[in-house]
Amino acid sequence: METVKKTSNKGGYDVIDICSGKEKTTNVFEKMKKKAVSAEVINVKTSLNNSDEKILKCNPVSPFKSNTSLLKKQRSKTHEMSDSGSESDNSNELKLKHKTNVKSPNVIDKLTLSPSKHPLHLTSKSHSVKIKHSERHDISDSDSDDDSDDGSERNSRHTRKAELSTDSSQKYSTLLHDKMKSKGTSPRLEKPSALVMRKSDDGEGSKLKRKPDHGLTTEKTVILTGSAEDSGSFEDATSLTSKSEETCAGDSRPLCKYGSECFRKSQSHLNEFRHTAKRKSDTADGPAAVKKARLGNGTKKSACEIVDENQPFSFYLTKVTGIDHKYNEFAAINIKDILSPSMGKLKESCQFSFMIDINWLMNQYSKEFRNLPLLIVHGKQRAELATFLSEASPYPNITCCQAKLEMYGTHHSKMMFLLYDNGMRVVIHTANLVEGDWYQKTQGVWVSPLFPKLAPGATNSGANIVGDSPTHFKEDLLEYLESYRSPKMKVWEKHIHSHDMSSAKVYIIGSVPGRHTSVKKNSFGHLKLRKVLQENGPDAATLKNWPVIGQFSSIGSLGSTKDTWLCKEWLQSLSAARGLSGPTPENNLLLVFPSVNNVRSSLEGYMAGGSIPYHFKTAKKQLYLHQFFRQWKSEGRGRSCASPHIKTYIRPSPDFTEAAWFLVTSANLSKAAWGAFEKNCSQLMIRSYEIGVLFLPKYFGTLKLTTDAEAAASSSKPLFPLPYDLPLTRYNKGDRPWMVDIPCVDLPDTHGIMWCPPVDDL
Repeated sequence: METVKKTSNKGGYDVIDICSGKEKTTNVFEKMKKKAVSAEVINVKTSLNNSDEKILKCNPVSPFKSNTSLLKKQRSKTHEMSDSGSESDNSNELKLKHKTNVKSPNVIDKLTLSPSKHPLHLTSKSHSVKIKHSERHDISDSDSDDDSDDGSERNSRHTRKAELSTDSSQKYSTLLHDKMKSKGTSPRLEKPSALVMRKSDDGEGSKLKRKPDHGLTTEKTVILTGSAEDSGSFEDATSLTSKSEETCAGDSRPLCKYGSECFRKSQSHLNEFRHTAKRKSDTADGPAAVKKARLGNGTKKSACEIVDENQPFSFYLTKVTGIDHKYNEFAAINIKDILSPSMGKLKESCQFSFMIDINWLMNQYSKEFRNLPLLIVHGKQRAELATFLSEASPYPNITCCQAKLEMYGTHHSKMMFLLYDNGMRVVIHTANLVEGDWYQKTQGVWVSPLFPKLAPGATNSGANIVGDSPTHFKEDLLEYLESYRSPKMKVWEKHIHSHDMSSAKVYIIGSVPGRHTSVKKNSFGHLKLRKVLQENGPDAATLKNWPVIGQFSSIGSLGSTKDTWLCKEWLQSLSAARGLSGPTPENNLLLVFPSVNNVRSSLEGYMAGGSIPYHFKTAKKQLYLHQFFRQWKSEGRGRSCASPHIKTYIRPSPDFTEAAWFLVTSANLSKAAWGAFEKNCSQLMIRSYEIGVLFLPKYFGTLKLTTDAEAAASSSKPLFPLPYDLPLTRYNKGDRPWMVDIPCVDLPDTHGIMWCPPVDDL
């Protein structure tokens, strides 16, 4: 798999094999010159076999970089890679010209880069196609890829000029949410509008086809047009579409030109065009099963019934819109279920998160709970803090608690405290408090039992905390909260002290910023996991040849070799067990990370890649990592097409029937999240707040695994439902790990869109 990287040569780019790391001497882009402010023209010479052209126009403005002036100028509802543009601004676009009928159109004939406020377009001489893309904003909440020696991630207080970052993404997201609120809309509320086709003068529309082995071929040029002004009010499809001569009685929709080869998953396309032949892409859980309404709304189960049915583990995936309804029936929950009155009469709550849309969050509470006291714990800094506090100001019941951060650190924990009139729950999950994270992504949620109040007068005796569990859940949770060193957290520390949490069967594995020494060194990060596994995990003799699997949505800078951090201190912690002597061989390590095709074929399409921020600048320095990669596949849970934002780590048996342990957490694969040794291993440096829960067989009898939700639902014995399929699947030939700043123009995604980040970000 080849891609490009910027070189020190003037105006040059070199080809690099992203799998092997071998660089080629070919200078792909031969000429570059300044055209306007931050505008570049790159000419690439190539030979093409056909005289027809396909013109692709993509927004060169990064969807992940903050652009305040751009947001102020644009008054439409669309953003990121939504299909808006104006004919008067055709000069402000990135054009990709290449001939058609090319099996792998990897070579670009002409590439023009200039700042544009009009994202992705597609235009044709013979007809016009307009797509209003989803108003959803997929921004990563995970660690950025800092290239400093310590491999830490960038904080929102620091911006980056040459690479996409989590914090600039968050800033863009914050500004975007401001804009959306001023328009009275949510950035994740609409689905792509219908594909609208216009007949050409010769009476024929474009014949866009998809061949299984050759990608897209066109017999006529295709154009996507639109302006920021009309993005919110597209012309009626019937005024632009000529009725096809091939119509069925009672159905005046035009016949889809793709025929049985049609692969479009967009519901708007299925509504707009008639398909007489059975499509190859239609399966029971495929595009034909996409529903307009959010799935799970039709179920008669109450929130308490949902929680009760997956005991004793109480581990769930979030419900996903766009998959077969049956996969949302078992061990699946959404935020409204969690905050439902059926869970208890709420008196007070606390929310921890990285990204927070306050208006959206308040709407997830039942009306009778929206005026109750709510503490929001966040990591906003400087300008972002002022904006956030402004968003919270209309709600007098909201109190904000700012987490103190290390340089390059983030407040990445996702957790809820729910105080009822008869007890308290703790919810630890992986989703940000924004609509898109609960819509079409795969997320993980653990819901605690209802912890009852302690009897009046119950007090701690010495080091023993009254109402604690054998897993020290209460003690560890209090230790985590104390790390915030905030008076605003005292009220919740008091609530936790006053409740009996002895029924908790999981361990808390948290990370808090700082340089931890002495006994505190084993209290957080990967050393906390190592300590728990050495003291309470299965015996090492029973775990011979058991692999370690990590699954995450972001990757930080891990060092120049695998022995710098990954296969040394980190793998040693995840391989720990009682009586273990010596590290686990590195060939037992597997890492689940989405491939380009995983992202392209997801429900969100390439836009899902915005929440999977692995950068080329980081990847090229740690090519050793790619030997461990496996693709995301979740057929058993119906979520292969639901982009993973969940983070899980597990040590399964070689036959994948049971697990030595399972961890769901907010921590991605980074030193900032897990910690790294300093000063000859005398201290552990952690930069970010993270939290997760660890499941051990010792407290559940066993951890028998299944990747099939239906099997787990029908089993008479408890089965732990994994979020992805085992055994893991290797990347397909020609596929590669997803990198957010590498263009994807060979094939469109499920919404017919290409991925064209700015060349500056390569």
